[in-house]
Amino acid sequence: MSNETPTIEHGDEYIVIYVGGPNDGQTDKRISTDGTWDDEITVLTAVDGKETMIDYNFDSWRERGGQYYVTYVYDKADSEPVDDPVDRD
Repeated sequence: MSNETPTIEHGDEYIVIYVGGPNDGQTDKRISTDGTWDDEITVLTAVDGKETMIDYNFDSWRERGGQYYVTYVYDKADSEPVDDPVDRD
């Protein structure tokens, strides 16, 4: 596999894999609007019933069976704070 970002078409679908943060292990389908994928994604996530903006940064990609899987890693510094389970009432 090459480290170069492949060219995908406008409107092509890719699978996002979230690593870390409240969305850890979840996946999402996104559509390319400019022939590539996003360098970062901000996700509105419900944490204990409170909506929170969580940032994820591009980490890596792989292609399997003609489908692209793009991994994004939690960016705690740029995300809204999320209470640690230990600190909750």
